[in-house]
Amino acid sequence: MSTAQIRSFVDNLWDREIIPALIEFGRIPNKSVSFDPEWASRGHMQRAVDLLSKWAQHHATPGMKLEVAHIEGRTPLIFIDVPGTSDDQVLLYGHLDKQPEMAGWRKGLDPWAPVREGDLLYGRGLADDGYAMFACLAALGALRAAKMPHARCTIIVEACEESGSFDLPPYIDLLAERIGRPSLVVALDSGCGNYEQLWCTTSLRGLAGGTLRVEMLTEGIHSGASGQVADTFRVARHLLSRIENPETGAVSDPAFNVAIPRARLNETKASVQGVAPGASDLPLVVGAAPVTDDVVERIINSTWRPALSIIGAEGLPPASNAGNVLRPMTALKLSLRLPPNCNSQKATARLKALLESNPPYGAKVSFDADWEADGWDAPEFAPWLKKSMDEASLAYFGKPAAYMGLGGTIPFMAMLGERFPQAQFLITGVLGPRSNAHGPNEFLHIPTGRSVTCCVAQVIADHFRRSP
Repeated sequence: MSTAQIRSFVDNLWDREIIPALIEFGRIPNKSVSFDPEWASRGHMQRAVDLLSKWAQHHATPGMKLEVAHIEGRTPLIFIDVPGTSDDQVLLYGHLDKQPEMAGWRKGLDPWAPVREGDLLYGRGLADDGYAMFACLAALGALRAAKMPHARCTIIVEACEESGSFDLPPYIDLLAERIGRPSLVVALDSGCGNYEQLWCTTSLRGLAGGTLRVEMLTEGIHSGASGQVADTFRVARHLLSRIENPETGAVSDPAFNVAIPRARLNETKASVQGVAPGASDLPLVVGAAPVTDDVVERIINSTWRPALSIIGAEGLPPASNAGNVLRPMTALKLSLRLPPNCNSQKATARLKALLESNPPYGAKVSFDADWEADGWDAPEFAPWLKKSMDEASLAYFGKPAAYMGLGGTIPFMAMLGERFPQAQFLITGVLGPRSNAHGPNEFLHIPTGRSVTCCVAQVIADHFRRSP
């Protein structure tokens, strides 16, 4: 394969066509359905679908077919079918819905007004995961320009991933015959430990989430009554200690833990060599430190151990407007990340039982689960794929590929792993240090986007050429 040809095609397309399209896409506040229940009437999601569809049609290869699938009451899905020169199949995946704005964007930046600063393109949803469809089509276009054959490729771009992909299974069923049985799955919604090599995700954590609500009073009363009635925040804190050790953060209940495979431990130790020591990729305030200075332990904590986060609250007035009142209610939105091989349904049931049983002081306690997703542990890489990823990384980054689990969740992967147990997986992405997906100042590292695109092209070409 002519790496120079692939590189030239991809770089030119990114500069001339993809970056301007991403800037336009970044201006659309198409927040995911969980964060914008009125998404259909607002029209932002349809605007994003129209923009991506128009771009794809403009850059269509001969025989390519694009359809925007609609199921009543569900977010739309873009389905692209690109003919190949073999009966084998590749499935490529991305999503176009976005997380909410979040506060804290630095001066000069705005979640819905993309800004380019050198190699960085700032804006919500550009790296997570707006670039994916463009990269997939650019990779296939580069192969065509270089006259390199490839298998038939189908591309799925969903609009519900940031809400847990609950709209996706009906579409997979609807399109099952056309998707077929891919032998290679490529997903571009993952992360990277640095911007210097191709990072291949080997596992993803699952998720159990919902809202814990604690009520003690029918209405707020003067805080002079404190000491007679338990504060609802204290009750909530007591309940959370059933899940998490408040001093160490350890989540020890067996329902939330699995045995960590030795191969993944060894893989993590090897991958640490490609990650900067210390915590330079974490935006810590001055004087703050990570939970441990041991980088291996930190990575294991965030990839193969459960962890609880409080991601929202109700019943708490702003500090500037808080009177001396014993509040009647506290509600906390919980996010419990689960190890890759943990059953999310059983974990959710256990979470609910632990929180609701025997509430202190007879408090009215409820836990309403609203999110559960299984994690995913990649099958062993076939020799051809391992070789292809390493060679692609050397060709387009200058270093061999790196392999590591990811602490986030891509529900689509567990779904596909179950449906297509024979498939090989390349899960990668551009979300590296400080890129801050879901938070303020999210950015896309443009050189990594280009190089990942080139690597995808090579892996698809090698997939075609592999030995049966």
